[in-house]
Amino acid sequence: MDQTFHEEEEFASSLSRHTLLRLLKLNFPHRLLLAIYIGGIIGVAVMDSYYTYLSKRLIDEAILPGDMAMLNRLMIHYGLSAVGMSVTVFGFIYGAGLLGELIRYDLCRRMFAKLQSLSLTYFDRTPVGWLMARLTSDSRRVSELVSWGFLEMLWGSANILIALGFMAAISWKLALIMFAIVPILLFLAIRFQQSILREHRIVRRTNSQITGEFNESITGIRVVKSLVREKPNFVRFRRLSTEMFVAGYGAAWLSSLFLPSVQLLTSFAVGAIIWFGGWQFTLGDITIGGVQAFVSYITFMLFPIQEMSRVFAEMQQAVASGERVFSLLDAEPDIVDAPDAETLPHMRGDIEFERVHFAYEEGKPVFANLNLYVRQGEMIALVGPTGAGKSTLVNLVARFYEPVEGVIRINGRDLKALTQTSIQSCIGMVLQVPHLFAGSILDNIRYGRLEASEAEILQASRLSGAHEFIQALPDGYDSQVGEEGVTLSVGQRQLISIARAILADPDIFIMDEATSSVDTMTEALIQKGMAEILQDRTSFVIAHRLSTIRQADRILVIRQGGIAEMGTHSELIQAQGYYYDLYSRQFREEKARNIDPFHAQYPVPATH
Repeated sequence: MDQTFHEEEEFASSLSRHTLLRLLKLNFPHRLLLAIYIGGIIGVAVMDSYYTYLSKRLIDEAILPGDMAMLNRLMIHYGLSAVGMSVTVFGFIYGAGLLGELIRYDLCRRMFAKLQSLSLTYFDRTPVGWLMARLTSDSRRVSELVSWGFLEMLWGSANILIALGFMAAISWKLALIMFAIVPILLFLAIRFQQSILREHRIVRRTNSQITGEFNESITGIRVVKSLVREKPNFVRFRRLSTEMFVAGYGAAWLSSLFLPSVQLLTSFAVGAIIWFGGWQFTLGDITIGGVQAFVSYITFMLFPIQEMSRVFAEMQQAVASGERVFSLLDAEPDIVDAPDAETLPHMRGDIEFERVHFAYEEGKPVFANLNLYVRQGEMIALVGPTGAGKSTLVNLVARFYEPVEGVIRINGRDLKALTQTSIQSCIGMVLQVPHLFAGSILDNIRYGRLEASEAEILQASRLSGAHEFIQALPDGYDSQVGEEGVTLSVGQRQLISIARAILADPDIFIMDEATSSVDTMTEALIQKGMAEILQDRTSFVIAHRLSTIRQADRILVIRQGGIAEMGTHSELIQAQGYYYDLYSRQFREEKARNIDPFHAQYPVPATH
């Protein structure tokens, strides 16, 4: 099971100051909202501490002296404070919630825009699951940290500092005790939360592995039983389960120990305040209300300290998410348009490959010194073993990749001198594995040209061979295809994707194993329709069934980093090389299965 990428990745042991600053900068586009948010936090912190100070005044100035007038005045203060508290609570909760959603919206929009601009090489080396995690869970963690996480840190810090200020105003001697105890409480809480979070990470990571083991064991049960892998699988599963149990037990033990430890230290602080405050009271240095206020402030500080320690411990995870988000946002496309790149409305003309070298990995060339001249309107078929470079060649034409050396020209212009958009908008491509978008069949075909009329869509469907099966569906062209076209067969999806490409009316047509998923009768219909579409258009056809490319103007055999053979079907048969061997083998296989609709005019010897 591949553990290179999974949701519970390992996190750095220390916080990155650079990443924290970048996270804070995410607030800058929303400065006004941020000001409301911070103002609300400070207002709530002041109100919280003032309530406790007001209780001191009620005891010392109204209740103990029996002064009803003062009691009434202070109760008015209490009511006004309650209204002020409600307003400030609304302000910071609204600000935090809206700020978090805006930041997540900004991040998702920027990441999606970045993904649209990146070259195919980025997607070749980056798993889809990794990208989905950045757009979903990581963007959520970052937005929660920047809004609610920083809110809780700021709120907790403001509460503690403002409370200490009120305490110093009541009695600076008692405040010294709290100045000594608060750092100890913070240190203890943070260390506990870091240890608890570390154990929980182990639990989540191990749970991901266990889930993978469950999935593989169940979906591959036939292989497991045929290879008698039950016992080794159980041993591995037991080891993972034990690891998760130990980590879960450790987290439970630390969690159960955390609160009593903090409460015990808080109780010592309360005891010290009561003893020292009682002594100060006998000396006349503090009032009964002052002692009561100090005790309230201590218990009042406990919750902010717990929340700050939790946020600080989880901050490592959120910062790690931020690093992954920024790694996507910082990615640069491998192919960039030149500043003076031209935008052409059409891509008609001869295509020339001159001394083209290309490799996906350094030292492993796909093409070396490739030379090829394709005339406008030619149909070029590409055959060869898997991995020889057939799809790479057409991807170079579409400028999805660029040569390491050499040049590719169209109508005499270097492709690098043209914008990628103008090149790719003039190319229609049908891939071996069709992809449909959730929505109706009509919408999926129209995706090829959004402004197309319904008549043009119907014509494209007829040429692709899709019209007949679409009409037979209960809702016809309004039928919903589901996510990735799950309601249709692979062959039906391919016919729709071919109709979509036809509707785009491209100057260059590329078909990469486009008819491999349809039956031979449907394939014959597609070929008939495509003959009309491909007329006067340059086209590249990659085919496994060699019967589909017999009418090509030229057939290229791609092998060992270059063009091993080139010619018409008849010429290559007469040459009796690689193509002849491949065609002979397919001919015999199809004849053995009694499916021979194309080969009557091309008898092939039984042996080489």
